[in-house]
Amino acid sequence: MASTPTREVARRVFAREFNDASYTFKESDDDRAPVYVLLPTGERANRVFLVGTLTETEDVGEDSEYWQGRVVDPNGDTFFMYAGQYQPDAASMLRELEPPAYVAVVGKPRTYETDEGDVNVSVRPESISQVDEATRDRWVVETAERTLDRIRRFTEADPEDAATDEYVSMAYEEYGEDISAYRQSVVGALESMQDEQAEASAD
Repeated sequence: MASTPTREVARRVFAREFNDASYTFKESDDDRAPVYVLLPTGERANRVFLVGTLTETEDVGEDSEYWQGRVVDPNGDTFFMYAGQYQPDAASMLRELEPPAYVAVVGKPRTYETDEGDVNVSVRPESISQVDEATRDRWVVETAERTLDRIRRFTEADPEDAATDEYVSMAYEEYGEDISAYRQSVVGALESMQDEQAEASAD
């Protein structure tokens, strides 16, 4: 009996790092092999899990519905997602949701090169669900922990050492060694969440 392929783990990542993840690769020549984006902190991602504030939805399709959604994380950075006829559930959620709303999204990273040669990174959502503030806060804490774990592994690695994690080595090669912005994302997200909680308790 053939084994069923397991679904890839959905990585938690803040928008700043996700939007910088412009390098994509496959690990085999098989047409159906998964496409990964390489996170600058040295992790591959075939799927991502994000929670934030849906601030805007728009049907940008010409011949058929093609929905764009903007989801903002606590740092004010934006995830862009697009859903059309091949993602009917996600497209209907974007059609029906009234921004602003907290949403949880699981989807696949997609990259697109502009005419100017820039690479834009977006999410093709598999599922979108409306959530509460407590769910968003849990995501912020867990994403901060996962990001710090990646940063720790990255900063402790020696890219010249053959034993170094291959994705960390790839990230050094593709993006360089400065990952301070992603540490700032962690600090900023946690501080923003704490400020919100302080304001809520003061009301």
